Amino acid sequence: MTPFRLGVLVSGEGSNLQAVLDSLHGRDGIEVACVAASRPDAPALARARAAGVPTGVFAASDHPGRAARDEALAEFLTAHGVDLVVLAGFMELLDSAFVRHFDGRVINVHPSLLPAFPGLRAIEQALDYGVRVTGVTIHFVDEGIDTGPIVAQEAIELPYALDIARVEERVHAVEHRLLPEAIRLIAGGTVRIETAESGARRRVTIEGERRGER
Repeated sequence: MTPFRLGVLVSGEGSNLQAVLDSLHGRDGIEVACVAASRPDAPALARARAAGVPTGVFAASDHPGRAARDEALAEFLTAHGVDLVVLAGFMELLDSAFVRHFDGRVINVHPSLLPAFPGLRAIEQALDYGVRVTGVTIHFVDEGIDTGPIVAQEAIELPYALDIARVEERVHAVEHRLLPEAIRLIAGGTVRIETAESGARRRVTIEGERRGER
């Protein structure tokens, strides 16, 4: 059986990458085929190497522009036969050509209940706004900023005056569980992106969900 191959994109510590390695790599027909970082000093690279996963570094400063960097990144992922690109703390925008090349095959983990608080500093945005509930969203990536179809979400209640460090800890715990769950569903072929008559692609359906099996 041919494994379902993941290409994971990272920029920093790589705790979500570690969750994917621990939960999925070499299990259920899924493997992490490669890891690409936007920074050469990203600690996530050491996590990948420790697991025997090929790595690559694609710093913007090493290329004449973002389009050239993303083209090189796409070539790296394609060379490793990637079925799904997973943005796991990848703190860079991807250009439209990259997104179109991997259309419907890129997911991101975001620390809010989208469409609330897209973009950077989502946790800080939520705390500044004073919301009592935040959460984690796993979504497909489109050409907007955190606007793609949602695969999974989980809410987190915020007690009054909770400090950011404690919120981040709780958010990361959910991310580490929800991201592998979403990847497992996609790898199993149960996730579909619906296209409306208007051409908008906003809704994800999961086989069995409407029958109450999940």
